[in-house]
Amino acid sequence: MKIKVPAAVVAFLVLALALVPGEQTQNSNLNWVGSWAASVQLPEPENSVPAELLKDSTLRQIVHLSVGGSVLRIHLSNAFGSLPLRLTRVHIASPISPAAAAINPATDMSVTFSGKEDVTIPAGAEFVSDPVAMPVASLSDLAVSIHFDLPPAEQTGHPGSRATSYLVHGDAVSSADLPGAHKFDHWYQLAAIDVATAQSGAAIVILGDSITDGHGATTNANDRWTDVLAQRLQANSLTKNIGVLNQGIGGNHLLTDGLGPNALARFDRDVIAQTGVRWVIVLEGVNDIGGLTRLSDPPRAEHEAFVQRVLAAYQHILVRAHAAHLQVIGATILPYTDSDYYHPPSTNEADRQAINAWIRTPGHFDAVVDFDKAMADPHRPDHLALAYDSGDHLHPSVAGYRAMGELIPLSQFAP
Repeated sequence: MKIKVPAAVVAFLVLALALVPGEQTQNSNLNWVGSWAASVQLPEPENSVPAELLKDSTLRQIVHLSVGGSVLRIHLSNAFGSLPLRLTRVHIASPISPAAAAINPATDMSVTFSGKEDVTIPAGAEFVSDPVAMPVASLSDLAVSIHFDLPPAEQTGHPGSRATSYLVHGDAVSSADLPGAHKFDHWYQLAAIDVATAQSGAAIVILGDSITDGHGATTNANDRWTDVLAQRLQANSLTKNIGVLNQGIGGNHLLTDGLGPNALARFDRDVIAQTGVRWVIVLEGVNDIGGLTRLSDPPRAEHEAFVQRVLAAYQHILVRAHAAHLQVIGATILPYTDSDYYHPPSTNEADRQAINAWIRTPGHFDAVVDFDKAMADPHRPDHLALAYDSGDHLHPSVAGYRAMGELIPLSQFAP
């Protein structure tokens, strides 16, 4: 008697057989697209995990994917380590909730590196795993569990995760839950998730500061403006194979190091090296402008020279991106008068207006998203609109992030 096997099951079995250890890296027909990413940096002491907690421990981190696919792979980073980092086991699974450590044990799968469960990442480097035949839906969550034998010499992480991570003693990468886990809202050693999707698939990188990173967004709710953009892309049949990669760092600058490397210093790693990237949206500069006068207001000539340095940085981004065949979308800088942090004088507003005028000028960026115009109070255009203000007069509220995510025309990304 012949048993009829559904076509979908046959396709999955063929894919799984094609990805057995030792043969995974030979499959070059997959179209890889970045589905999730986070900019890595050297965490400040207050954002680091105490070294004694990382000895013989399991770290479980939850990430929210943008585009889905039939196969995935993960990027682990030791970019800011000074010594090689050995990770003994890495597992992935579907979490029960984006706000809890529990996973569905039936989905638990081992991740290998060149066919081996353990991996040693050189100092300053990043490793990409073997492909794993684990179909994931768009806008779904993924739990990544890493076992550390010894703590890294220096941690590589992303402090502004807006997602809770869980740490327990021992090897618990396959455990259904992690009761009593230490909790913190940061990511460590995890840099990106790629998925295999249709040949038309590609990714958008968002290069930005805390407004892109999501300061003021709801922890574990994925309501940053980049998440809203991802939701809209997935709801459109013409753009559902496009991933969104949030490369925002809180406090980031164009010209100087702030919290994390400056935007130009991290451009190769955070933009050009991202999988399947075709577009980059640049929303950077408010921390440079605000920082110029935070302690004192320099003479007018220094303001003028500063504006030219910012514009030169944008031009450098354009040259680098175009050399990599990327389309660059410039985003105007949001108003922040009465900011609780910067207390900007009127000279700051003049600098912001001059920079935004350059961004809007045709022939500079390939396209423009005018966040400034959309987010400003129509009666006081140097202020955020009250409905979009988180309360600190610098960062948008959740409603503001939704307005930003809904402003971007999807026609910009249609095939």
